[in-house]
Amino acid sequence: TSLILKNGEVHDPGLVPIGSNYTFLVKIKHNAGQVNAIYKPEAGEQPLWDFESGTLYKREYAAFLLSELLTWHFVPTTLIREGPYGIGSLQQFIHADQKTNYFTIREEFPETLKRIAIFDIIANNADRKASHCFADKQGRVWSIDHGLTFHKDTKLRTVIWDYSDERIPDQILCQLDILRSQLSGKNPLVKQFLSLFNQNEIESLLKRLDHLLYSQTFPAPHPDRRNIPWPWF
Repeated sequence: TSLILKNGEVHDPGLVPIGSNYTFLVKIKHNAGQVNAIYKPEAGEQPLWDFESGTLYKREYAAFLLSELLTWHFVPTTLIREGPYGIGSLQQFIHADQKTNYFTIREEFPETLKRIAIFDIIANNADRKASHCFADKQGRVWSIDHGLTFHKDTKLRTVIWDYSDERIPDQILCQLDILRSQLSGKNPLVKQFLSLFNQNEIESLLKRLDHLLYSQTFPAPHPDRRNIPWPWF
Protein backbone atom coordinates (compact mmCIF):
# COMPACT_ATOMS: atom_id res chain seq x y z
CA THR A 1 0.00 0.00 0.00
CA SER A 2 2.75 2.49 0.93
CA LEU A 3 4.50 1.83 -2.41
CA ILE A 4 1.32 2.62 -4.33
CA LEU A 5 0.58 5.71 -2.24
CA LYS A 6 4.11 7.01 -2.70
CA ASN A 7 4.63 6.32 -6.40
CA GLY A 8 1.18 5.97 -7.96
CA GLU A 9 -0.66 8.53 -10.05
CA VAL A 10 -3.51 10.39 -8.36
CA HIS A 11 -6.81 10.22 -10.25
CA ASP A 12 -10.45 11.27 -9.96
CA PRO A 13 -10.39 13.62 -6.95
CA GLY A 14 -13.88 13.76 -5.47
CA LEU A 15 -14.68 16.31 -2.78
CA VAL A 16 -15.82 14.78 0.51
CA PRO A 17 -18.55 17.19 1.75
CA ILE A 18 -17.75 16.80 5.44
CA GLY A 19 -15.64 19.03 7.66
CA SER A 20 -14.36 22.58 7.36
CA ASN A 21 -11.23 21.74 5.31
CA TYR A 22 -11.16 20.50 1.73
CA THR A 23 -10.83 16.71 1.68
CA PHE A 24 -10.82 14.52 -1.41
CA LEU A 25 -11.35 10.82 -2.06
CA VAL A 26 -8.89 9.84 -4.79
CA LYS A 27 -7.74 6.76 -6.67
CA ILE A 28 -4.03 5.97 -6.68
CA LYS A 29 -3.01 3.90 -9.68
CA HIS A 30 0.33 2.12 -10.00
CA ASN A 31 1.60 -0.93 -11.85
CA ALA A 32 1.63 -2.65 -8.44
CA GLY A 33 -2.12 -2.09 -8.10
CA GLN A 34 -4.69 0.51 -7.14
CA VAL A 35 -5.89 1.87 -3.81
CA ASN A 36 -8.31 4.55 -2.71
CA ALA A 37 -6.96 7.31 -0.50
CA ILE A 38 -7.96 10.44 1.37
CA TYR A 39 -6.10 13.51 0.12
CA LYS A 40 -5.95 16.62 2.31
CA PRO A 41 -4.06 19.41 0.52
CA GLU A 42 -2.41 22.26 2.39
CA ALA A 43 -4.19 24.65 0.03
CA GLY A 44 -7.56 23.43 1.31
CA GLU A 45 -6.91 24.13 4.98
CA GLN A 46 -9.09 26.83 6.51
CA PRO A 47 -7.31 29.33 8.79
CA LEU A 48 -7.57 28.64 12.52
CA TRP A 49 -6.83 31.03 15.35
CA ASP A 50 -4.83 28.51 17.36
CA PHE A 51 -3.11 26.19 14.87
CA GLU A 52 -0.38 27.51 12.59
CA SER A 53 -1.60 27.86 9.00
CA GLY A 54 -0.50 25.21 6.56
CA THR A 55 0.46 22.60 9.16
CA LEU A 56 -2.60 20.35 9.48
CA TYR A 57 -1.49 17.94 6.77
CA LYS A 58 1.85 17.56 8.54
CA ARG A 59 0.03 16.72 11.76
CA GLU A 60 -1.90 13.98 9.93
CA TYR A 61 1.43 12.48 8.90
CA ALA A 62 2.91 12.92 12.38
CA ALA A 63 -0.01 11.00 13.90
CA PHE A 64 0.72 8.07 11.57
CA LEU A 65 4.40 8.14 12.53
CA LEU A 66 3.54 8.19 16.24
CA SER A 67 1.27 5.16 15.80
CA GLU A 68 4.12 3.37 14.00
CA LEU A 69 6.71 4.30 16.63
CA LEU A 70 4.43 2.87 19.32
CA THR A 71 3.86 -0.25 17.12
CA TRP A 72 0.10 0.23 17.53
CA HIS A 73 -0.63 0.56 13.79
CA PHE A 74 -4.20 1.85 14.06
CA VAL A 75 -3.64 4.97 11.93
CA PRO A 76 -3.94 4.11 8.22
CA THR A 77 -0.78 4.44 6.14
CA THR A 78 -0.20 8.15 5.60
CA LEU A 79 2.44 10.15 3.78
CA ILE A 80 3.10 13.63 2.43
CA ARG A 81 3.24 14.16 -1.32
CA GLU A 82 2.08 16.32 -4.20
CA GLY A 83 -1.45 15.90 -5.53
CA PRO A 84 -3.82 17.63 -7.93
CA TYR A 85 -4.10 20.64 -5.59
CA GLY A 86 -0.53 20.75 -4.34
CA ILE A 87 1.25 19.23 -1.41
CA GLY A 88 -0.79 17.53 1.29
CA SER A 89 -1.35 14.35 3.23
CA LEU A 90 -2.38 11.16 1.46
CA GLN A 91 -3.91 8.43 3.62
CA GLN A 92 -5.01 4.91 2.77
CA PHE A 93 -8.81 4.80 2.63
CA ILE A 94 -10.34 2.28 5.01
CA HIS A 95 -13.71 0.74 4.21
CA ALA A 96 -15.43 1.12 7.55
CA ASP A 97 -18.25 -0.96 8.91
CA GLN A 98 -20.75 1.91 8.84
CA LYS A 99 -22.51 0.62 11.95
CA THR A 100 -19.40 1.14 14.07
CA ASN A 101 -18.07 4.10 16.03
CA TYR A 102 -16.45 4.54 19.42
CA PHE A 103 -19.65 3.95 21.35
CA THR A 104 -20.58 0.77 19.48
CA ILE A 105 -17.13 -0.86 19.78
CA ARG A 106 -15.93 0.18 23.23
CA GLU A 107 -17.17 -2.99 24.94
CA GLU A 108 -15.61 -5.30 22.34
CA PHE A 109 -12.21 -3.63 21.92
CA PRO A 110 -11.22 -2.08 25.28
CA GLU A 111 -7.49 -2.77 24.93
CA THR A 112 -7.19 -1.07 21.56
CA LEU A 113 -9.34 1.86 22.68
CA LYS A 114 -7.20 2.34 25.77
CA ARG A 115 -4.23 2.68 23.43
CA ILE A 116 -6.13 5.20 21.33
CA ALA A 117 -6.98 7.15 24.49
CA ILE A 118 -3.29 7.27 25.45
CA PHE A 119 -2.32 8.10 21.87
CA ASP A 120 -4.70 11.09 21.98
CA ILE A 121 -3.12 12.36 25.18
CA ILE A 122 0.39 12.18 23.73
CA ALA A 123 -0.77 13.70 20.44
CA ASN A 124 -2.88 16.29 22.30
CA ASN A 125 -5.82 15.51 20.02
CA ALA A 126 -8.29 18.38 19.98
CA ASP A 127 -10.93 16.57 17.94
CA ARG A 128 -11.52 12.92 18.91
CA LYS A 129 -15.07 12.46 17.71
CA ALA A 130 -16.90 9.14 18.11
CA SER A 131 -16.86 8.57 14.34
CA HIS A 132 -13.07 8.90 14.25
CA CYS A 133 -12.78 5.41 15.77
CA PHE A 134 -14.36 2.53 13.90
CA ALA A 135 -13.91 -1.08 12.86
CA ASP A 136 -13.55 -2.37 9.32
CA LYS A 137 -15.38 -5.38 7.91
CA GLN A 138 -12.60 -7.65 9.21
CA GLY A 139 -13.03 -6.37 12.78
CA ARG A 140 -9.85 -4.27 12.91
CA VAL A 141 -10.09 -0.96 14.76
CA TRP A 142 -8.83 2.23 13.09
CA SER A 143 -8.24 5.83 14.14
CA ILE A 144 -8.52 8.72 11.66
CA ASP A 145 -8.69 12.53 11.37
CA HIS A 146 -5.64 13.81 13.23
CA GLY A 147 -5.15 17.28 11.80
CA LEU A 148 -5.83 19.05 15.11
CA THR A 149 -3.00 17.49 17.08
CA PHE A 150 0.39 18.20 18.68
CA HIS A 151 -0.37 21.78 19.76
CA LYS A 152 1.97 23.18 22.41
CA ASP A 153 -0.98 24.16 24.65
CA THR A 154 -3.39 21.68 26.21
CA LYS A 155 -6.11 21.03 23.63
CA LEU A 156 -7.34 17.52 24.46
CA ARG A 157 -10.99 17.16 23.46
CA THR A 158 -12.26 13.61 23.19
CA VAL A 159 -15.27 11.36 23.72
CA ILE A 160 -13.01 8.72 25.30
CA TRP A 161 -13.25 9.37 29.03
CA ASP A 162 -14.30 5.84 30.09
CA TYR A 163 -10.92 5.09 31.65
CA SER A 164 -10.51 8.26 33.73
CA ASP A 165 -8.43 7.72 36.90
CA GLU A 166 -7.75 4.08 35.99
CA ARG A 167 -4.18 2.80 36.10
CA ILE A 168 -2.60 2.55 32.66
CA PRO A 169 -1.93 -1.14 31.80
CA ASP A 170 1.68 -2.24 32.28
CA GLN A 171 2.11 -3.20 28.63
CA ILE A 172 1.15 0.30 27.51
CA LEU A 173 3.48 1.86 30.09
CA CYS A 174 6.29 -0.30 28.78
CA GLN A 175 5.61 0.88 25.23
CA LEU A 176 5.53 4.51 26.40
CA ASP A 177 8.86 4.02 28.13
CA ILE A 178 10.37 2.64 24.92
CA LEU A 179 8.96 5.59 22.97
CA ARG A 180 10.47 8.06 25.46
CA SER A 181 13.88 6.46 25.00
CA GLN A 182 13.50 6.52 21.22
CA LEU A 183 12.66 10.22 21.18
CA SER A 184 16.06 10.95 22.71
CA GLY A 185 17.87 8.92 20.07
CA LYS A 186 18.78 9.24 16.41
CA ASN A 187 16.42 6.74 14.81
CA PRO A 188 15.65 8.06 11.28
CA LEU A 189 11.91 7.60 11.84
CA VAL A 190 12.16 9.60 15.09
CA LYS A 191 14.09 12.38 13.35
CA GLN A 192 11.44 12.49 10.63
CA PHE A 193 8.69 12.62 13.26
CA LEU A 194 10.26 15.42 15.30
CA SER A 195 11.11 17.45 12.20
CA LEU A 196 7.39 18.08 11.73
CA PHE A 197 7.17 20.26 14.88
CA ASN A 198 8.64 23.46 16.24
CA GLN A 199 10.66 23.41 19.46
CA ASN A 200 7.76 24.42 21.69
CA GLU A 201 5.64 21.59 20.31
CA ILE A 202 8.43 19.08 20.87
CA GLU A 203 8.92 20.20 24.48
CA SER A 204 5.17 19.96 25.17
CA LEU A 205 5.03 16.50 23.60
CA LEU A 206 7.83 15.28 25.86
CA LYS A 207 6.12 16.79 28.91
CA ARG A 208 2.87 15.00 28.13
CA LEU A 209 4.70 11.72 27.73
CA ASP A 210 6.73 12.21 30.91
CA HIS A 211 3.57 13.02 32.87
CA LEU A 212 1.88 9.82 31.72
CA LEU A 213 4.91 7.79 32.75
CA TYR A 214 4.99 9.54 36.12
CA SER A 215 1.27 9.37 36.94
CA GLN A 216 0.69 5.94 35.34
CA THR A 217 -3.00 6.91 35.29
CA PHE A 218 -5.54 7.90 32.66
CA PRO A 219 -6.40 11.56 33.24
CA ALA A 220 -9.87 12.79 34.17
CA PRO A 221 -11.68 15.63 32.37
CA HIS A 222 -10.40 19.05 33.33
CA PRO A 223 -12.94 20.99 35.44
CA ASP A 224 -12.21 24.36 33.82
CA ARG A 225 -12.15 23.68 30.09
CA ARG A 226 -14.18 22.03 27.32
CA ASN A 227 -13.22 18.37 27.23
CA ILE A 228 -15.46 17.02 24.46
CA PRO A 229 -15.36 18.16 20.81
CA TRP A 230 -18.35 19.70 19.07
CA PRO A 231 -19.97 18.11 17.29
CA TRP A 232 -19.03 15.05 19.32
CA PHE A 233 -20.01 12.54 16.63
